[in-house]
Amino acid sequence: MINKVRIAQYSTKHGHAGSKMDAMRKNAEVEVAGVYEPDPERRRQVQANDPTYRDLHWYNNVEEMLNDPTIVAVASEGLNRESLDHTEAIIQAGKHCWYDKPAGDNWQQWQRIIALAEEKNLQVQMGYMFRYHIGFQQVTEWARTGFLGDVFSVRAHMSTWIPYARGDNLGYNTRDTIAYHKGGLLFDLGGHMLDQICWMLGRPHRVTSFLRNDTGIVPELADNTLGVFEFERAFAMVDIAAMETRPMARRFEIYGTKGSAILVEPFEPANAIRLCLEEAAGGYEKGVNTIQLRQQQRDEAHELELKSFVATIRGEQAPDRPLSHELLVQETLLRATGGVE
Repeated sequence: MINKVRIAQYSTKHGHAGSKMDAMRKNAEVEVAGVYEPDPERRRQVQANDPTYRDLHWYNNVEEMLNDPTIVAVASEGLNRESLDHTEAIIQAGKHCWYDKPAGDNWQQWQRIIALAEEKNLQVQMGYMFRYHIGFQQVTEWARTGFLGDVFSVRAHMSTWIPYARGDNLGYNTRDTIAYHKGGLLFDLGGHMLDQICWMLGRPHRVTSFLRNDTGIVPELADNTLGVFEFERAFAMVDIAAMETRPMARRFEIYGTKGSAILVEPFEPANAIRLCLEEAAGGYEKGVNTIQLRQQQRDEAHELELKSFVATIRGEQAPDRPLSHELLVQETLLRATGGVE
């Protein structure tokens, strides 16, 4: 019989919180220990309306959860303005952490958390689900192995449509909530793309960003954003806006001296890759190759995230990304959004 890993969840307000709980409940190697939601009204709402959280134990205080020695790890699923403090408390309590993006606004605090995790030999795995997306895995492998030659340009378009305020939906992924953060939409979603870009190209030596409000709906929100990241021999450009017509036309493009790879919209479910090669290679023809992908939904990526996290904390594998990479992605994001000079 498999000894299950006991995992709890801290808060329910992140946009991915329900999907992460669903992944934990589906995983045969995980026992869900319970949930702590610090907001009493939010707790009542979730208990009454969200079947994902049905029949779970709800902690009345955070100490009950964090002081339980049988709990090995905690999923940090609070609002972006709250979750960095939650994560620090999790690590201080000696628990591994499955942490939903991004890693807060405070760069010094994030560095402190990672240093403490290293000292305690704890895993912190960020919830960048495109790490487990079959299309992104393929195109980044081509870039990292030199199959595309020297990469000189990456373009990432990940715009979305965000409602105005919480009254427009039951979640917290709203313009008024995101406006709390200086970088707006680039802060909220840019880490997904930077996770891929930094994995391929490393640390940019210069970052320039444009954080505009172009709708006037929530004037303090940067709702039309662009980050330009300069590497030794490459540019990367990430543009994210809040008001794109649905369904969104998200794309990820890599251009190298031997070929290009474009992850054709939509990202979710995975659709197709357009691979163009200077010469035939790797079983692909010279010129344009269209590679159809198996239809992969986001829930599957979250399940694969959890599978990796559990295997890592059990010592069965090295982490898919080292803690140094988790630091690099957040530093690069904060350089683009004003949190790091």
